[in-house]
Amino acid sequence: MQSGAGIYFDGKTSARHDATVLLSPNALQISGHDGRLLAEWPYDELEELAAPDKVLRLGRRGNAVLERLEIVDPEFAAAVDTRAIHIDRTGMIQRRQRGSVIGWTLAATVSLLLVAWFGIPALAERIAPLLPMVVDRKLGDAVDMQMRGMLDTRNGGAAFECGAAEAEKAGRAALDKIVRRLEASAALPGPLRTFVVRRTEPNAMALPGGQIYVFRGLIEKADNADEVAGVIAHEIGHVAHRDGTKAVLQAGGLSFLFGMLLGDFVGGGAVVIGARAVLQSSYSREVESAADRYGIDLVERAGGDPRALGTLLTRVAGAIHPGAEILSDHPDTQARVAVINSRARPQAPSQPLLEPSEWQALKRICAGR
Repeated sequence: MQSGAGIYFDGKTSARHDATVLLSPNALQISGHDGRLLAEWPYDELEELAAPDKVLRLGRRGNAVLERLEIVDPEFAAAVDTRAIHIDRTGMIQRRQRGSVIGWTLAATVSLLLVAWFGIPALAERIAPLLPMVVDRKLGDAVDMQMRGMLDTRNGGAAFECGAAEAEKAGRAALDKIVRRLEASAALPGPLRTFVVRRTEPNAMALPGGQIYVFRGLIEKADNADEVAGVIAHEIGHVAHRDGTKAVLQAGGLSFLFGMLLGDFVGGGAVVIGARAVLQSSYSREVESAADRYGIDLVERAGGDPRALGTLLTRVAGAIHPGAEILSDHPDTQARVAVINSRARPQAPSQPLLEPSEWQALKRICAGR
């Protein structure tokens, strides 16, 4: 057992006692020169008191008597330091604690990433179908408020939406005729709300709650009503499968999760992040393929040309736009068109979705402003 010299004060008198300090296995033992034991302090009860440089001054934690021990020998002071739990003159305990904090932080971060990568998408997939339509519509309305601000970059307000001006009403009626025909064949649990907005990209997108945005650029690129119907039917597929709701729940869940990690326990940006997810992120190949299949079958039931979606995809592939990649330069565009053409069954000509005059009116749906 290591021993060394120290100066002991009993706290009752001002007398100074030269002492021998013995480092036993469990406690620090202080003895006088005559060998009499003056004090015995367990290592876990030692605490460091304020002292001049190069002096280790010790006391006993919770001791009502102000007794103390001073050690000047730096090597012996270091030996005491290694045994005392609450003394850290070398910084070893602090480094160990810092390493422990870093380790637990890394473990927590990895856990959050695993939850974000696997857990939240799985939860969104399970929760979305269980949401009542009234909740789905409220979620869609919240996302729509954010979406309008993101899309309406020129602050057009009410004028951002086509179909309200006198010269555009016939086009609005033509669009409603297509939507009603598709909606009747879809048999959705809630009504659709379709808007044409003044954006030049050939695109369309579905929001939670049955809201569908059709961009002016899409109608301008289309050659007939069946092509517009094919895209709208594809978006109805996203509505039927609640893909927009899943995207918002997933993005909002990620926002809330990492908001907690960063100290934002209310996840205040969840709706904003969710709206941006619908606007900017692409659906997976499986989700897009499911919407394609749904759209093909729906157009067939409505009496339209199911191959028209593939024709439009081929024509506008490569267009740059925000939102789900229904019409983008997608690496699977050719494969998707092939699937559309192979799935579509030949059928006898039916009543056209729009009369020629109605189609011309639809092409002018954004011409009033």
